[in-house]
Amino acid sequence: MNLFLYSLTVLIWGTTWIALKWQLGVVAIPVSIVYRFALAALVLFALLLVSRRLQVMNRRGHLICLAQGLCLFCVNFMCFLTASQWIPSGLVAVVFSTATLWNALNARVFFGQRVARNVLMGGGLGLLGLGLLFWPELAGHTASPQTLLGLGLALLGTMCFSAGNMLSSLQQKAGLRPLTTNAWGMAYGSAMLATYCAVRGIPFEMDWSARYIGALGYLVIPGSVIGFTAYLTLVGRMGPERAAYCTVLFPVVALNVSAFAEGYQWTAPALAGLVLVMLGNVLVFRKPKPAQPVKPVFKAEHI
Repeated sequence: MNLFLYSLTVLIWGTTWIALKWQLGVVAIPVSIVYRFALAALVLFALLLVSRRLQVMNRRGHLICLAQGLCLFCVNFMCFLTASQWIPSGLVAVVFSTATLWNALNARVFFGQRVARNVLMGGGLGLLGLGLLFWPELAGHTASPQTLLGLGLALLGTMCFSAGNMLSSLQQKAGLRPLTTNAWGMAYGSAMLATYCAVRGIPFEMDWSARYIGALGYLVIPGSVIGFTAYLTLVGRMGPERAAYCTVLFPVVALNVSAFAEGYQWTAPALAGLVLVMLGNVLVFRKPKPAQPVKPVFKAEHI
């Protein structure tokens, strides 16, 4: 099941960049994000109500869902999309892949989980591999104040993503399943982003072209309903630090799709980077030796 969820997440999120690219144009980016997660929340609530699997949460659970919505379905997307205006997408991918290390550190601080050496080594190899994969793009970019701002936003987005992982893990330790917490989190996140758009005067336009509607449908169902549920279930089953290695493999899948759809040419450094990424994957999934946990800061029963 872990392998299935892992592969499903990587394949789905590794191809969502095409749908995101097809959404550019008539509709403002924040509004497209609102449409995506508002519709995904409606789909999840409908499925949960029909199947009678919607779990009841107390006030603390809703507050954590509110924070999760802010981190996972609002701020991090705005950070990454804004950062992409100033720094290359390859650099954004490299910064985002540090989520593996951030998750390992945060799991240590908040849940008392020891950071496995193989996870750190695998994450390091993955980062080095991504650097080689995107080296031509990175080397051709000139440093500027906008570069520093873009890097800062990409790092903030990654930290928000990691925080959302921790919040989901905390909810699962309390017995709340990702389907329920994602439904509420997406609803809260889209509501907050819609409020931001209203305050900024961003118009809620709609592009009724087949391309935009098809892209939106792909981002809503596979990209959000299935993708986030599979990934956050993986966080609960494997731990946030190992599940986050998905972020290293997303760009690899994206480049393979680009080679097929856009004529991307593989080079020797890129192939070497691919080998390092896969070696990192092997290291991350090596079964670590059992270790005694340290005292956690938060406990599930606090919810």
